[in-house]
Amino acid sequence: MISAGIDLGGTKIEAQLFDADWALIDKHRIATPTTYPELIVAVASQIDWVRSKSATCPIGIGAAGLVTKDGRALTANLPATGERIVDDISARSGQVISYINDCRAFALSEAVFGAGQSKKTVVGLILGTGVGAGICVDGRLIADPRAVGGEIGHIAAPASVLMTQSLPLFGCGCGRIGCYESYVSGPGLVRIVKSMTGQDVTPPQVAALRLSDPLIEAAWQVWLDITAELVVSVIMCIEPDVVILGGGLSQIQGVCAELSRAVDRAHLPGFMRPEILLAQGGDSSGGRGAALAAWQEQTQ
Repeated sequence: MISAGIDLGGTKIEAQLFDADWALIDKHRIATPTTYPELIVAVASQIDWVRSKSATCPIGIGAAGLVTKDGRALTANLPATGERIVDDISARSGQVISYINDCRAFALSEAVFGAGQSKKTVVGLILGTGVGAGICVDGRLIADPRAVGGEIGHIAAPASVLMTQSLPLFGCGCGRIGCYESYVSGPGLVRIVKSMTGQDVTPPQVAALRLSDPLIEAAWQVWLDITAELVVSVIMCIEPDVVILGGGLSQIQGVCAELSRAVDRAHLPGFMRPEILLAQGGDSSGGRGAALAAWQEQTQ
């Protein structure tokens, strides 16, 4: 049986096909349009591509952002906020689809096929342009009746850490102030370095310079401390068996080990923390998770 996942991102829309063993067998990528009508047409064209390969396979779409109870999208990287994106895609394509947040799709893929295999409770944590998570228990996403389970990037960062480092309260794209996402995302890391050193650097430059520039290294340690507080908050609320990192910042060499040490410092003394591991699925994680969510929804 073939299953299909469509990874809907701010720069590309990639349709991926998976065989019965969930191995990637084909993919088709197009650029993400900048207007909503063109976006719907583009996604529908990817669904058409899937249907040209398989007439009946389940199709899941994984996309950044949320969909409210009345079906309207809230997203920062797609021209779709306020629109009924799921209804419009289904109407344009004539297909029933499953639509899932990309962080949840990532977590599901890693829980079933990746670094979370054999673990009961898995948290997949994306540290990229934004910050978000998904929570899986026994290989299934937890019920999410209000569609916000996993939006941990929009929990307020602790004043204790921000004040200790004299960091300002940064505004967040969600409209709130001081969210974790404003500090531990890629742009957040850039803000921390700018605030502490006055330097304008990119995350890859931080990764390269932190070993030779003491000021950059100090800012990096502050990023680790804030991110560790986020992980500790997750541990205290959920107590997962493993936290799996994805997103661009997860690719910084040594980040799992360094973050693990920071969590050990921040966690309650004498209590064990979960493993902190790097995702195994690579570029296929989001699409495979969306495909699996559709398969679970439509066949079980």
